[in-house]
Amino acid sequence: RENFIHLCNPHLEKMKEDILYHFALGTGTHDFPALFGDVKFVCVGGSPSRMKAFIAYIAEELGLGSPGGDYPNICAGTDRYAMYKVGPVLSVSHGMGIPSISIMLHELIKLLYHAKCSNITIIRIGTSGGIGLEPGSVVITRQSVDATFKPQFEQVVLGKTIIRSTNLDEQLTKELMQCSKEIGEFNTVIGNTMCTLDFYEGQGRLDGAICLYNEEEKLQYLKEAYDSGVRNIEMESSVFAAMCNLSAAVVCVTLLNRLEGDQISSSHDVLVEYQQRPQKLVGYFIKKSLGKV
Repeated sequence: RENFIHLCNPHLEKMKEDILYHFALGTGTHDFPALFGDVKFVCVGGSPSRMKAFIAYIAEELGLGSPGGDYPNICAGTDRYAMYKVGPVLSVSHGMGIPSISIMLHELIKLLYHAKCSNITIIRIGTSGGIGLEPGSVVITRQSVDATFKPQFEQVVLGKTIIRSTNLDEQLTKELMQCSKEIGEFNTVIGNTMCTLDFYEGQGRLDGAICLYNEEEKLQYLKEAYDSGVRNIEMESSVFAAMCNLSAAVVCVTLLNRLEGDQISSSHDVLVEYQQRPQKLVGYFIKKSLGKV
């Protein structure tokens, strides 16, 4: 069955042209179905360089590109986001934090709608701080929760607080977990992901420019998070889950165990290898979905 993108905005039908300003794309200047109509998998992550590396990796895995081949940035007309495509896979950067990924998602979902895409799977791949996990562990998110451990995303719209659910696709989560078992290269768990508005105070760090709590209070908070089912902390999953009413998942590697410290101290080479783990997992999932495993 063809599941097409549906938009909850009747005003778009009245527009002669839809300009996706932060992508430097528009329906009046670009043929969206021709450019993106074959997309089935969308992977998003914070860093432009990481998403370019991912598209090169998936191209090689799917046998769709030449070794060392270059992949042009589709959004080269702007410096806000970067976008790359190979075959049915679209790779897009979203920056850091809820506001940045929210802007990107509004335009990405409209892009998929204008392109008449169907049966889309969208996955956020990224890094995070772990709670009670060895660095390098991969967390597949069951639910995104806020800083009070509630599975919800709050946004003020026209002066009123709107609350949206942050549940993710349970079947997709199970499929990704099975893929990790088949790979068998790194520890992977399913758990809740806490999404915060800040990297420092919002995550209970002691090393920011401002800190008005002590280490005991910090550890108590993180242990409460762990007891509620939280296994990692990042800054984008809640709005991602709230906006993506598609087959959606979040896969993040942990760079440190926050119960043991606040600063990332692993070497550059180790961190690069850690950051490749979500790419490997999602790449394997895409290959399996396309019958290439």
